[in-house]
Amino acid sequence: MKEISGGVCAPKGFLAGGIRCGIKPTSQKKDLALVYSNNFCSAAAMFTANKVKAASVQVSMANIADGNLQAVIVNSGNANACTGEEGLKAAKQMAKYAADALLIDPELVAVASTGVIGVPLPIDIIGKNINALKANLRNDGNADALEAIMTTDTRKKEIAVEIEIDGKIVHIGAMTKGSGMIHPDMAAAKHATMLAFITTDAAVIPSVLNECLQKAVKKSFNRLTVDGDTSTNDMVLLMANGQAGNKPLVKESDVFYKALEFVCVSLTKMMARDGEGATKLVTVTVNGALDEEAAEKLSKSVASSSLVKAACFGADANWGRVLCAMGYSGADFNPEKTNVSFKSSAGEVQVCRDGMTVPFSEDQAKRVLSQEEIEIFISLKEGNGCASVWGCDLTYDYVKINGDYRS
Repeated sequence: MKEISGGVCAPKGFLAGGIRCGIKPTSQKKDLALVYSNNFCSAAAMFTANKVKAASVQVSMANIADGNLQAVIVNSGNANACTGEEGLKAAKQMAKYAADALLIDPELVAVASTGVIGVPLPIDIIGKNINALKANLRNDGNADALEAIMTTDTRKKEIAVEIEIDGKIVHIGAMTKGSGMIHPDMAAAKHATMLAFITTDAAVIPSVLNECLQKAVKKSFNRLTVDGDTSTNDMVLLMANGQAGNKPLVKESDVFYKALEFVCVSLTKMMARDGEGATKLVTVTVNGALDEEAAEKLSKSVASSSLVKAACFGADANWGRVLCAMGYSGADFNPEKTNVSFKSSAGEVQVCRDGMTVPFSEDQAKRVLSQEEIEIFISLKEGNGCASVWGCDLTYDYVKINGDYRS
C-alpha cells in the first residue's frame, strides 16, 4: 500500500466539484459539492445514532437501502436539521436536482448537509446553481469539493492510497470535514458535524462493502471525540464502481480492509487534530484491559473528559483526572493495577504506577505535554484488550468559536 494524491478523485471513474452558491449569505467560501461516478456503484454507509436526524440523513438512509448509489451532493452552511416536512422535501429536491443534472435516478443520489441546525435550507439557491456545479465536475476536482464541505475546519482533510488485488491496481480515496460537534456514534443504515466520503474503483459487492465499512468505522470514526456532542448529521459513505477490473470481492479481502481502515484512521486523526480551537492532537491508548470493548470505553472516557482535555492544553501532568475519567467509564478495571504515562516527541514520563503517584520531573512532564501531538498511555494487567481513541485539548478558542457560531 502506498499513499497517493487525488483524494476522492484518485479512483478511476470518479469526478468531483465544488462551487459557491450562497447558502449562507455572510460567507464567501464554496458551499456546494458533488462527487459522481460515471458508472453504477455498490455502496455502504453509516449514519448518526442521534434520535434527532437531519433531513439529509433520512433521505440518504432510504436511497442507500438497496446498496446502490452513483453520486452524493453535499452542502455546507446549513444542516437542514429540525426543519420538519419542508426540510425533508428540500433534501429530496436536492437529490432530484443532482439526478436531473446527471441524468440518473434520484434514488442513486445520497445527500449530506452541515451547518446551523433549525434554519430552513434555501433549496431554490441550490436549484439555480446545479448546472454550474455539474459543469465544475472534473477528475481533479477533489480540492474544490473538499473546500465546499468545510465549516469551521481550518485544515483540509483528504487521503488516497493504492493497493493491488488480483494483480489489478486498486485505489481508495477519501475526504472528510469535522472540527466541532464531534463525538460520532454511527450504526449501519439505522441510525459543525462529521462527514466522510470514500471512493474506490475496486469491485466489491454491497454486503462485503458494508461489512468492511462497519469494522473500519468501529476502529476509527467511532473512536473520535472533540467535544462529546454527537451530531444530527454524521455520515460516512463508501462507493465502489469496480473500474479497477478486479474480480468482485464476494468476501472480505484483508488487503482491501486494511487499506480502508488505514484511510479511516488517518481521517480520524486529521479531524482530532483540527478540533475547534485545538492546539494538540491527543491519543489515549489503553492496553491490558479485559477485552477490546473495555479498552475502548476506558480510553474514550479519558479522551472525552473536559478536565483531562484542559490539562493537556495547559501541559499539566494531572494524572488523577485520567483515573477519575476511567472510574466513571462503566468499564470494569482494577485502579490498583493501573499505570499511566505521558508520551510525545519530547520523550516519555511515567506518572502513575499501580494506581499511585511515582516521583517524576514536572519540568520533563511539561516538555512532553507541550508538544503538538501527545499520547496518554494507560497500561492495565487484566487481559489482552487494547484500543486507541483520538481527541484534542480544550482551549479558550473552543468557547469563542461556539459562542458566536451562528453569526
